[in-house]
Amino acid sequence: MKTGGLLKGILTSVLLVGGTASVCAQNEALVSSEEKTLLEKLSGNKRKIDWANMNIQFASSLKASFINREFDEAAFRVDRIRLEILGALHNKFSYHFRQSFNQYTNPNIPLDNLSGSVELAVVNWNVSDRVTLSAGKQAVQLSGYEYWVSAIKVRQFSDFNNAIPCYQAGLNVSYALNPDQTMNFQVTNLRNGALEDQFMYGLPQGVERSKVPVLATANWDGFFVDRALQLRYSLYVWSAGEEKEHLFTFTCGNVWDKKPFLGYIDLMFSREGLDSKGLLSGITVDEEGNGTTIQNVNYFTTIGNLDYRVNPHLNLYIKGVYEQGGVYKETPGFEEGTYRRVWNTQLCAEYYPMENSELLLYLHFLYKNIHFTERARLLGGENRNEQRISLGLVYTLPVFLEISLRVLREYHSFLLYVFQ
Repeated sequence: MKTGGLLKGILTSVLLVGGTASVCAQNEALVSSEEKTLLEKLSGNKRKIDWANMNIQFASSLKASFINREFDEAAFRVDRIRLEILGALHNKFSYHFRQSFNQYTNPNIPLDNLSGSVELAVVNWNVSDRVTLSAGKQAVQLSGYEYWVSAIKVRQFSDFNNAIPCYQAGLNVSYALNPDQTMNFQVTNLRNGALEDQFMYGLPQGVERSKVPVLATANWDGFFVDRALQLRYSLYVWSAGEEKEHLFTFTCGNVWDKKPFLGYIDLMFSREGLDSKGLLSGITVDEEGNGTTIQNVNYFTTIGNLDYRVNPHLNLYIKGVYEQGGVYKETPGFEEGTYRRVWNTQLCAEYYPMENSELLLYLHFLYKNIHFTERARLLGGENRNEQRISLGLVYTLPVFLEISLRVLREYHSFLLYVFQ
């Protein structure tokens, strides 16, 4: 489908859905009075929908890029368009669906049988006051403020977070220790599609693919000091190969959120039998695009950020990232040691034209230095630094706050139109 046709479809759907929602709010109940849903039949005509809403997240910018202090290009970008539907029903169940129109869409994904553009498709069941069960495609329970905050609020991710396949199909059990502390235990797929999608340079000789490509995660969330101090710690493990090709990742986020300040320090470490992120393996790629998946690698990333809300209309922040990658155990052709270091500095001013609104304009500056050590340069790594100036707009558009069966039908028709 051509881009013009897709944009036309999005705009037509938004207008149609918005108009339908307005009519529904004034003239009809949340579901048609002429038909009963399965839930209505089971609940004996009790309240069916506790709340529901739908929004469109939009971000666009003009970016001017420089490489090694030389002008590269300037262009307009639509950074994100995401459609989100979420709600709750019958005091026990909630749901969250989100689709991105910036993601590559492959309708024939072999592992989870879901289009890659669908980020979330999860149903939550409140089994008790303490236990919640979540099933479907969901966010992997890693930690860190940059990882968990809405992606529409992040101007530039760290390489670590940018390389994680963070939405996977699986199951999560959440247990509330008390009102301020929660434990999560999660099992999900390791990847969305084929093995080649994760290891683009293939498996090293002698390593067989895992027949059970799953990962297990344990996560703890805690809120302290009248919930101003937020701590989130996670550990997850998986196996990519049949013999000792494991990955262990520990991540933690430490957040202080009390107006006018928001500050956080994220720490992330992973030890990988196979380079799942490809950041180190990328230095082995030759002119023909052939490369090698490096074994026994580790990554470390730390992120520091400080926001200051000057007034209701102006927010300023400074952010710094340091990342390091290397080989922790020698393998043929790759000696032990550090291979890659990255420094990333960002400055941003955000202007909110209206109070209590998700609309904002921003001016963002990025400086990023990628440094390869001598052992990495011998493999083909080349040092470089990047600079970027971005002027952009971000808006989360609330389409409606209540939803009817008619609206769902219109959205279903829209999806069929987009992917036909």
